Amino acid sequence: MRRVLASLAMLTLLAGSATLHVQRASAATQPHVLRFTTAQDIEGLNPVLESGSTEHILGALTMAWLFRYDKNNRPMPELATVYPTKRNGGISADGKTIVFHLRRNVKWSDGVAFDGDDVVFSFDVMNNPANNVVSRDGFDQIVKLDQPDKYTVVVHLKKTFSPFLPVFITGGGGPSLLPKHLLGSLPDINKAPYNALPVGIGPFKFKEWRRGDAVEMVADPLYWRGKPKLERIVYEQITDRNTALTELQTGEIDMWDPVGGAYLSRVQAIPDVRIIRQPGFLYNHIDFNVTHPVVADKRVRQALRLAIDRRALLAKVAHGVGIIQESLVPEPYPGVAKLPFVEYNPANANALLDRAGWARGADGIRAKNGTRLSVDFATSSGTPDVDIQLELIRGWWKAVGVEMNIKRYQSALLFAPVQDGGIVYGGKFDAIAFAWGVPYPLNLQPFAACDAVPPKGQNDMRYCNHALDKIIADFQLRFDENEQNADLVRAARIIADDVPTIVQYSREDIFAFNKRLTGFHPNNITYFDDMLGVDI
Repeated sequence: MRRVLASLAMLTLLAGSATLHVQRASAATQPHVLRFTTAQDIEGLNPVLESGSTEHILGALTMAWLFRYDKNNRPMPELATVYPTKRNGGISADGKTIVFHLRRNVKWSDGVAFDGDDVVFSFDVMNNPANNVVSRDGFDQIVKLDQPDKYTVVVHLKKTFSPFLPVFITGGGGPSLLPKHLLGSLPDINKAPYNALPVGIGPFKFKEWRRGDAVEMVADPLYWRGKPKLERIVYEQITDRNTALTELQTGEIDMWDPVGGAYLSRVQAIPDVRIIRQPGFLYNHIDFNVTHPVVADKRVRQALRLAIDRRALLAKVAHGVGIIQESLVPEPYPGVAKLPFVEYNPANANALLDRAGWARGADGIRAKNGTRLSVDFATSSGTPDVDIQLELIRGWWKAVGVEMNIKRYQSALLFAPVQDGGIVYGGKFDAIAFAWGVPYPLNLQPFAACDAVPPKGQNDMRYCNHALDKIIADFQLRFDENEQNADLVRAARIIADDVPTIVQYSREDIFAFNKRLTGFHPNNITYFDDMLGVDI
């Protein structure tokens, strides 16, 4: 499912954008055809350049990966034949050399043979400064690449980089592999026609993208694991949640995921729909651009957190679907201790703002040195449940003297790269709400490190804490899971104290689908990594 938090974070919007939706041709179940939606917009189909969760779901079905994730969220070799460790010799004693052994007799969906040249080319694409990739974290540690033969790639690093798994070509967040024979002659891949209909190595291959309407995929008879049971998958480009609900009710789509908690009871009432509900590796949050004056003071951010009744948001808007927490490490993540939850306390919020020098004006809104405490809050259109959430927050903030100005954008623009005028990565907000998807292991570097401000990374908060940077650096040197988890707890405490982000709650994944669908068993990281046995 997902761009990796801190190693190419997978983004899932709390809000989708509303566009005119094309009426579907048939509401009847079509044998061996899965029609689904995420109720989100898409900008492109190449997950190397796109940061949206939907693009990565489509990529899991069609693109080329060294590793996938199994039902227990553990790495599973895909185009690599073995997961490298120090024990099996795949990682050197100093952690600076990683060996990838590649599968033979594999073909791209256009019939051309896959080998190590494609892996080396893909890594070079990530480090080419001309390419508008979201983050080069990990790839920028590569000193050189060796190819002892066509099916072995040796990666030499500047320093130990233990969270290489989600970074180096996994469906859980890393960029996909790219075909050298189609892209190798280009100076960059930013505007390549390939991006509109990529060639990959997956159980399905792209057939057609009808922009604003649907993406059609068909079973790939060349896929090395065998041909899937489904003959066709159609992603319906619905960008409004109410429309997604309607089409699930009428049978015009067979699946909607992820379903927001506000829609759960209505989805459960549909007779021919089955629900899977499980803890997820996503968490909802509000990020602050800490370089903007109105939220630059930690006391203001702490006050804004105190002035949000997060338990009420979960109960009233998400209908209790989710897990309240303070840590940015989601609830299902193994072995990480919880942090004490900061409860709603408007009195303490007012006291903090008073001490910070923000005095109330005649209209009740605070000001300091002639500047109103007015927060520009970015979001996307098409999600009535999120609109309710923002109106609740607007009221709570106004009660402590803070004004909220809501600015809505289409999701494709919201998450576009800096170079394309994106709102998140361009820092064009005081506050913004969306969800991060967390990989395993969780590397915080691209998300919160001082040197990861876009376009160098995904630190959209523009946050810098050198003590946190030291913890992140230590984490990347460790291979022991318990030691890594201890680092994550220390990092989470610093972030919770500084409040560059407010964690709202850990998500529960809700999948709503046609009861005739069989064999669908999503894990917590990558929902569509196990699709060979799925049928309808």
